[in-house]
Order: sequence, then structure tokens, then C-alpha cells
Amino acid sequence: MITAIDVRRRTFLGAVAAIALTSALPARAAEGTAIKVYKSPACGCCSMWVEHLRASGYDVEAEDVADLDAVKRMAGVPGHLLACHTAMVDGYVIEGHTPAAAIRKLLAERPAIRGLAVPGMPAGSPGMPSSEPERYDVIAFGEGEERVFMSFVGTDPA
Repeated sequence: MITAIDVRRRTFLGAVAAIALTSALPARAAEGTAIKVYKSPACGCCSMWVEHLRASGYDVEAEDVADLDAVKRMAGVPGHLLACHTAMVDGYVIEGHTPAAAIRKLLAERPAIRGLAVPGMPAGSPGMPSSEPERYDVIAFGEGEERVFMSFVGTDPA
């Protein structure tokens, strides 16, 4: 016989389970998402960025290429947004030291853009460790006007 206490207990446990699953979703959102990274074989910061993506749950395939400029041209990265590595994820281009949080937001929102870029090599960005991280912008680029997609200090949203 099922009592009122059993029903309340099951309802409570179900609610706890739902909350636990929901709170785990943002961290798991990247799990299994494939990212193809094109990088220089001699670049240590590129390898650290790849590790940042893997630690964030992405399935990363890194390919060392001799001519990164050709990859960037084919991907349509504007010259003023260039950085040291280029990646492709689910139809989007990711240029430079873009944090996994920005990629996760991109894939959740799916804006009509070509991709995201962090030009240069900002101190404290993923792959660029620094005791004094700087503030930097992740730029959305593509067919329309470029815009700031997110801002960060180190790997934390600003």
C-alpha cells in the first residue's frame, strides 16, 4: 500500500533529481561536440587551448598544418581578427583563444554569423596563462556587421 508519505518522498526525490540534472546541463553542454582545430605544430599556446576545450567537454581533433593562412582564408576569417589557430565546430569558425564558454553560448543560441574570434593573444585567455589577465572581447563576424559577442577577463565572463 502506498502512503501519503511515500508519495511526498517520491515527489521530493523527483524534484531533487530534476534540479541536479538541470544544474549539470551547462557544464555538460559541450560533451561530445566535435571541434576540429588547425594549428602550428610548434605552438605551445595552441596546444594549451586544445586542452582547455577538452577539459570543457569538447571532443577535439587537432591537426598540425604548415599553411595556417590558407585555412584562415578558406574559413573567411577577416585579416584584422587573425590569431594563431583556427577551429571549426558545427558549421562555425572559431579563431584564436576563444573561451569554451563563448563557444557553448554560440552553439546554444545559433546566431546567423560565420564565427567568433579573439584576435591576437590576450593575457589570461585560454592557452595564454597570466598572473594578470586582461579584459578582451570575443567578436562575432560574418555576413553583417561585426559585434562584441561576449567579454572576458581571463576565462571569466566580464
